[in-house]
Amino acid sequence: MIPGGGQPNMQQLLQQAQKMQQDLARAQEELAATLVDGQAGGGLVKATVTGSGELQGLVIDPKAVDPEDTETLADLVVAAVQAANENAQQLQQQKLGPLAQGLGGGSGIPGLPF
Repeated sequence: MIPGGGQPNMQQLLQQAQKMQQDLARAQEELAATLVDGQAGGGLVKATVTGSGELQGLVIDPKAVDPEDTETLADLVVAAVQAANENAQQLQQQKLGPLAQGLGGGSGIPGLPF
């Protein structure tokens, strides 16, 4: 129910929607600029991604390199990148979750993972 029984103020609704859109864009920019780490093998492999999930760096401790066992190294790299991406997704939910709820729960909004 609208207070006062009148029609919703379209100008006010448009301003609120525009502000939410600006807040969402700002949060997405912050995510893209934020670096998030993940590791595997007790820190033998470390991956760095942006808050939006783009791989930025990979550090491999020489102790993890065994020419006879490249499969384990590959598994550690994948695990570190996955850990970094999971941390990035948590950051996305922290930054974008409240904004998505304000836009109707987040379902159907392009570019949001939830």
